[in-house]
Amino acid sequence: MVIQVLDAHSSDRASPIVLVGRNRAGSWVAREQRGSFGGLFINRAEALKYALFKNGHHPESIIEVTREIELDIPSP
Repeated sequence: MVIQVLDAHSSDRASPIVLVGRNRAGSWVAREQRGSFGGLFINRAEALKYALFKNGHHPESIIEVTREIELDIPSP
């Protein structure tokens, strides 16, 4: 298994797309599009704060969804 470490400041790397919305229980979810990270939050503001932190402060890479989303993070 090979693990590649990427420079966090690399300009050729796209910001991760983070989906923000509510799950079926009504909790707020912030989840990377492919499921590499995510979390559950008590309100929208905290979910957006986490999404901005995790994607390097790129609000254009955050998508707020109207459909239900779940925190499905695949195991390695």
